[in-house]
Amino acid sequence: MSVTPTKPDGSIVALKTKKRPTAKDTRADSGDPRPVEHIRARFPSGGRGRPWQDVPEDDWLDWQWQQRNRVTSLEMLEKVIDLTDEERDAFEASHAQFHMGITPYYASLMDPEDPNCPIRLQSVPQKGELLVLPTDLEDPLAEERDMPVPGITHRYPDRVLFYITHNCPVYCRHCTRKRKVSDPTSAAAKKQIEEGLAYIESHPEIRDIVISGGDPLSLSDERLDYILGRLRAIPHVEIFRLGTRNLVTLPQRVTDDFVAMLRKHHPVFVNTHFNHPKELTEEAFEACRKLADAGCVLGNQMVLLKGVNDDPKVVKELNHKLLMARVRPYYIYQCDLSQGISHFRTPVEKGLEIIEALRGHTSGLAVPHYVVDAPGGGGKIPLLPEYVVRKEGKKLILRNYENKEFVYEEP
Repeated sequence: MSVTPTKPDGSIVALKTKKRPTAKDTRADSGDPRPVEHIRARFPSGGRGRPWQDVPEDDWLDWQWQQRNRVTSLEMLEKVIDLTDEERDAFEASHAQFHMGITPYYASLMDPEDPNCPIRLQSVPQKGELLVLPTDLEDPLAEERDMPVPGITHRYPDRVLFYITHNCPVYCRHCTRKRKVSDPTSAAAKKQIEEGLAYIESHPEIRDIVISGGDPLSLSDERLDYILGRLRAIPHVEIFRLGTRNLVTLPQRVTDDFVAMLRKHHPVFVNTHFNHPKELTEEAFEACRKLADAGCVLGNQMVLLKGVNDDPKVVKELNHKLLMARVRPYYIYQCDLSQGISHFRTPVEKGLEIIEALRGHTSGLAVPHYVVDAPGGGGKIPLLPEYVVRKEGKKLILRNYENKEFVYEEP
């Protein structure tokens, strides 16, 4: 029973009450996930392109509205950018084979006046797509060869790739799966997904699932919840990775309901695909924040693209911004030998130059693995600059990032 304290004269003692903490007071002490303002300020808003200035805010923030209103025709594209004759010709020659699709949000990131804008190069058809070299391959990674059942690629001993949709918000011009993506005949039907789940369930060596497509976030929350729930119910499945570019091209897809659904299925890893600092907008930052706050582990898989990010300064800026968004730079991929993307490919030396420019010149967290996904299904092969200068008996002569030599004596 509580007793009210009184003074000798019978009056009530005024109790000192704790000051209720403000949001500013609690930010450092309570784990408030909101970033400090100077971090958020590094991520400018994506804005809106010419045709969408008057679209209601509720529509613009609705990922399904963004999907329904993608730029898919030449007439619509001409309202967004100052189209060049070369881009117009490339669209007309390539559209039947590989469709164009750009969300209004991502289209708004394009510079309407610059044909060399890195966002534009990734999303608007280019003349280089019409060139198919003798060395180009329809299925450069031999995913179909290592497919025991439709939709499952089982190449590595303990993990599989699970293909669950052919849809993407944006059809990237450098896509390594042009043979499938945007093609309705490659859609993963319910029967195919069930057969994939049954295959995983019957192979106890599989502990890691890479869920891919297309983009798996093109599916509804309910459909993804079902697939993830089925996977989580399999005792030998330890983790799964969602491979998605929605954080880049459609960050509105990462809703509160979506992240609440993901929380039920941890541990969940999300690998995304930012290629240029211009893609890291306030909207993208917010999508990353929601996923990180929900306990997802985020990694980025950049593809090395000529004219887009084949510059060490661009990659360093990208990786620093990724880390501020709590996304770990994971891979730099050498561009695959897919048909019609040779204009994006750089020499391997360019990738090594970028790693050389990062290692030692920035934190190790900002240095991803540079890999070639070997043609013919050889898997990911990591490449590094040579840091062993020579060997003298038991002495290793090593060089550091400043090209200074050091001796390490082996046992």
